Amino acid sequence: MTSADGALPALFSPATRTWFAESFAAPTPAQSAAWEAIGRGEDTLVVAPTGSGKTLAAFLVAIDRLASDSRRRGPTGRSRAGTRVLYISPLKALGVDVERNLTSPLVGTTRTAERLEQPHTPVSVGVRTGDTPPAERRRLAAHPPDILITTPESLFLMLTSQVRETLTGVDTVIVDEVHAVAGSKRGVHLALSLARLDAMLVAPAQRIGLSATVEPVQEVADFLTGNRPGRTVSIIRPPSAKSWDLRVSMPVADLQAIEPPADAAEDEDVAGTIWPHVVRSILEQVLAHRTTIVFTNSRSQAERLTGRLNRLNARRIAAAGADRDGGSADETAPPEVPDIARAHYGSMSKEVRAGIEEQLKAGQLRCVVATSSLELGIDMGAVDLVLQVAAPFSVSSLLQRVGRAGHDVGATSHGTLHPLHAGDVLVSTVAVQEALAGRIEPLVVPRNALDVLA
Repeated sequence: MTSADGALPALFSPATRTWFAESFAAPTPAQSAAWEAIGRGEDTLVVAPTGSGKTLAAFLVAIDRLASDSRRRGPTGRSRAGTRVLYISPLKALGVDVERNLTSPLVGTTRTAERLEQPHTPVSVGVRTGDTPPAERRRLAAHPPDILITTPESLFLMLTSQVRETLTGVDTVIVDEVHAVAGSKRGVHLALSLARLDAMLVAPAQRIGLSATVEPVQEVADFLTGNRPGRTVSIIRPPSAKSWDLRVSMPVADLQAIEPPADAAEDEDVAGTIWPHVVRSILEQVLAHRTTIVFTNSRSQAERLTGRLNRLNARRIAAAGADRDGGSADETAPPEVPDIARAHYGSMSKEVRAGIEEQLKAGQLRCVVATSSLELGIDMGAVDLVLQVAAPFSVSSLLQRVGRAGHDVGATSHGTLHPLHAGDVLVSTVAVQEALAGRIEPLVVPRNALDVLA
């Protein structure tokens, strides 16, 4: 099934093959194997490290089919069959990121087809989540996009309303970061929604699952396919060549006898706590890199750390200016300087989150302090370093978070953990050892969750 140029399988159109060959050196192992399985119509679970091109592995076959099918649009250009591809994301921010990342293949294949004078039908993309305004929801219902990006909860709401009629033409369902839902009752709820969707369709939709960290793989594969009669699932899990640089940082020698930093301000809360030392260590690392994401385990911790980083950075700038001018800095009233860090968490408005993400990607913001809102699959561009404050929730979570750095194919992901107390030191050390050994916590899919059914 390999094309003459060796780049893409022959199932792709000439325009798509040409665009890919001009944009990439070659498919990744995960992409090549996934396209073969998807092309055969099988349910497919792709397990590969961050930066392996999983999004394109999942979408490119569907995009190519949509662009090559001129019958799906009427004279006005509107879709005849409604939505054909349903992408389900566990995070609203991840859905927005995927919509952004689809721009390249959609625009690229269209322009290539025009240049080659090949037939090509435009492919539309829409997003429906809890952030979507009512006016936009009505527009999506009246003019359903070819590709709809949504969340498990929004899919459930659609299936329980008249909007479900726009989904009767779905032939492909992509579940991203499938491990994030499979091991919880949220996953059970999604499985019921997917079963309801299949009941509406002429034929069951092909399901494609994506994950960077999952164990055991067969358990998640069974969850993805739902053990549907006549459906087989292909597990794509090529050998991983991902490189990790993980370490645990201790800014003080003895956690039992913590002294305030020598440059601590009078108004700084330093009595018997490691926080001031951690903040200084983090700021030094942020200043030594171009872009850094700092992960915390709670919103309050993210806000607290962001404020301390910005205040400490302002004081350092003031002190540097005083030294240069031969004067003295007033540490209690630092000068107005741009914030070096901003907080990011799920309860923020869509517009604020998107603005912070764009600033980080554009290199206009040195540091973002985030909760799990930036953990799953989001491509934040050229992030140099990931820092984790306090012990991570799990080895899987640690790999997901550190994977935001070095997101490109073949790149090394650099991460440093900053424990806050003695117990954190032990947990963080074990997490790093297990991560480097490739061992993550086994996932268990809930069985017989009658409360969810009810």
